[in-house]
Amino acid sequence: MTSQPNTGSDSAAQDMSPAEIQAVIDRILSKDAPAAQPGPRDGAGAAGESKAVLGRAQAISRLDEEHGSYDGDQQDLAERHALRRTAGLSTELEDVTEVEYRQLRLERVVLAGLWTEGTLADAENSLRELAALAETAGSEVLDGLVQRRAKPDPGTFLGSGKAQELKDIVMSTGADTVVVDAELAPSQRRALEDIVKVKVIDRTALILDIFAQHAKSREGKAQVELAQLEYLLPRLRGWGESMSRQAGGQVGGAGAGMGSRGPGETKIELDRRRIRTRMAKLRREIAAMKPARETKRANRRRNAVPSVAIAGYTNAGKSSLLNRLTDAGVLVENALFATLDPTVRKAETQDGLGYTLADTVGFVRSLPTQLVEAFRSTLEEVADADLILHVVDVSHPDPEGQIAAVRSVFSEVDARKVPEIIVLNKADAADPYVVERLKQREPRHVVVSARTGEGIPELLKAISEGIPRPSVKLELMIPYQRGDLLSKLHETDAEIISLDHEEGGTRAVVMVREGLAAELDSFVSND
Repeated sequence: MTSQPNTGSDSAAQDMSPAEIQAVIDRILSKDAPAAQPGPRDGAGAAGESKAVLGRAQAISRLDEEHGSYDGDQQDLAERHALRRTAGLSTELEDVTEVEYRQLRLERVVLAGLWTEGTLADAENSLRELAALAETAGSEVLDGLVQRRAKPDPGTFLGSGKAQELKDIVMSTGADTVVVDAELAPSQRRALEDIVKVKVIDRTALILDIFAQHAKSREGKAQVELAQLEYLLPRLRGWGESMSRQAGGQVGGAGAGMGSRGPGETKIELDRRRIRTRMAKLRREIAAMKPARETKRANRRRNAVPSVAIAGYTNAGKSSLLNRLTDAGVLVENALFATLDPTVRKAETQDGLGYTLADTVGFVRSLPTQLVEAFRSTLEEVADADLILHVVDVSHPDPEGQIAAVRSVFSEVDARKVPEIIVLNKADAADPYVVERLKQREPRHVVVSARTGEGIPELLKAISEGIPRPSVKLELMIPYQRGDLLSKLHETDAEIISLDHEEGGTRAVVMVREGLAAELDSFVSND
């Protein structure tokens, strides 16, 4: 926060109450006193009026137990928590001898959003989700503000008057950052920063920051960096844009005569060229990684192994469900976008038919276009699946909104034609009325709790019925010396209906896939 001397001309400081002034003083003195919350703002119905939104972020679950025995040792989570920012600590020093012992403190943020359509509850839920994103990124949310407005102001997003009110909130709470619940134009961001005098970021930048923190694999890091550079390119700013232009000659008003010829490109143009070069390199690297995944996928298709993709909103419980179904032991955390890298595990139905389960990256409302494009190779796991388990957090205030947001991403990656089962997760913490409402709305559904195991048998049965099964029925006579063929029938790509051991060999009635049927054609019994 930029502090200015309290002079007679500083009207903003004169309008502050004694409690607000004391809060700013306490922050400067590093006492880290509790932030002074501004008084309630009445009336959010008329255009231009605003409403404060307080309370815990509802996108993060309120579960007493976060892990179960099926989640494994969670060593990745222990590594992630090895260095964490701590609330209530400050980087400002009271004594120079403390320089070796200072610790990071949480960034203090104020949220701002617009209510342009829908109900007030929708706008507040959107802001609470933004609060959950900010907490996941490593910050402390001090206050939130929703303004009723028909459309964003083209200059400052909130409008000049409300932007000034936001500045007063920032000063009274001692915030470091303002997070806006939308994607700001570069000019809007600069204008809002000039008013509030602290850093301003938008929803897209916040999500990209979380992805940058949680990406682990080489491909994931490359995809996140590509998305960040695509977002940064039109938002470059600096002093270099006017210091090196060529201005030779005497033609027109632009000519400045001899001695005015600059070296050519400005610094900002050089930066843009370097970013484009880096983006081109990242695209080549991601394209080079794609054949490895396509080869694995081609092997599964050649062996006719059905694939099931677990998809859904972020923090809906996808990784917990994968752990419950396969004992995969992947990272589970009560945070948004905790896992980004896809995980594929083998599984079997109760009658021995094999298939693969793939955990994919979570989705969110208004998922940045840069991320969809950068993670398109990863999202192909969803589009190429034989069945999608669409996991929904039924304890969330707006599960229907989550379903709509996920299906919009399905449309972007051409996955809407894939059969889908709605998995209503976290049923143990949900309102029974909400669960019943979603059951009536979604005809193909299963109600489960990945934490307690409720509904898992019903889900396994639905998967068994939903995946493609062997479709060619054969009656075979297999000689006893060809035990290898009988062993292959016992593998996960065939269903054995009956086996009879006769004098000349083993008579088997089986259901197999087309590829294996061609291999067994010479053993088909004609009796």
